Amino acid sequence: NVVIVGDKFFTKEPLAIVTRNNDREFSDIINWVLHALFYGEEQGLTKKPSLCQNYTNLTSHSASDLKFMNAVYCMGNYGKLFVEDENNRGMNRINNGTTGMLYATPFGRLKNGNDNLSGFAAGDTLLDRIRKKGSLNCGVVVSEDFDGNIMKSDNLVGMSVDYCRALAAGLFNGYSEVVNWSTFSENDTSAFASLDNGTIDVLAGGRVEKKYDFKSSSSLRGFQFSTPYYFGNETAGDDVSFFSLVTREDDVLFTSFVNIIVLATIYAQEKGTKREKSKEIWWIRDAIAYSGSYDALYTKNFGNVLEGDRGRNALNKQGGPQLHSFPGLAP
Repeated sequence: NVVIVGDKFFTKEPLAIVTRNNDREFSDIINWVLHALFYGEEQGLTKKPSLCQNYTNLTSHSASDLKFMNAVYCMGNYGKLFVEDENNRGMNRINNGTTGMLYATPFGRLKNGNDNLSGFAAGDTLLDRIRKKGSLNCGVVVSEDFDGNIMKSDNLVGMSVDYCRALAAGLFNGYSEVVNWSTFSENDTSAFASLDNGTIDVLAGGRVEKKYDFKSSSSLRGFQFSTPYYFGNETAGDDVSFFSLVTREDDVLFTSFVNIIVLATIYAQEKGTKREKSKEIWWIRDAIAYSGSYDALYTKNFGNVLEGDRGRNALNKQGGPQLHSFPGLAP
């Protein structure tokens, strides 16, 4: 008998710790504990009782000051906690930058749900206010020496602009042009201040950083980072750059909507969905009608680069390593 092994996965079962969405700070704490376990494996750190510290002398009440590395020093790193054989871990391995990390969390049966976005946005939510206003205020992060026009840019800036437009298309029935633009230098902290005070609704090209995930002593509220849409090429042992859409975390609905727009482009890539053929729920369809799949966005802004040469910015199609810690856990 001849056995043919296919090259596509027909089931996906990502497992996670689930929390209620009415306490984002607690959810963030859980997430950073997991990333501490990943970081421990990346750095070769493991269980060390002498560093397993209690909180008897804790004076700060800020979640960002918690000793997340206690998860490693008290229990061991992710690899040590993983009970399977090292050679049989599949996606549950640390990504070293040579294979793709793009992975769309399953949507479930969206088409069987409420197909009317206004039903989700009823009430005094940011999503409802943006739709009533009729335009999206988007900030775009640019490099220190940037002096061009973001509308004519490519690479990461161009991709960030396109994600704002895809978000607008999803919000406003396909109208991707109704965006008010602001630009911020990559080291300009006013980007997060502008997001915090409502000058902008979303920040595109924001680098995932622990210091901005939690409410800070500088009176900035905590922020939520979407699924990353661009990864740096740093090695596994370094802090990897994750770029995403950033929102205020006090409005769960809008934050979730933004994240789904990013995931939709990756999902479209996995399914081979073209702009004109998306059959998903209409607000996802409108976003994909503008952006196309992730591959279309990447090619538009970075040129025709073979997937094997994109590093982490390619689909994880073969069950390759999917894990890496977010920056900010180094002692």
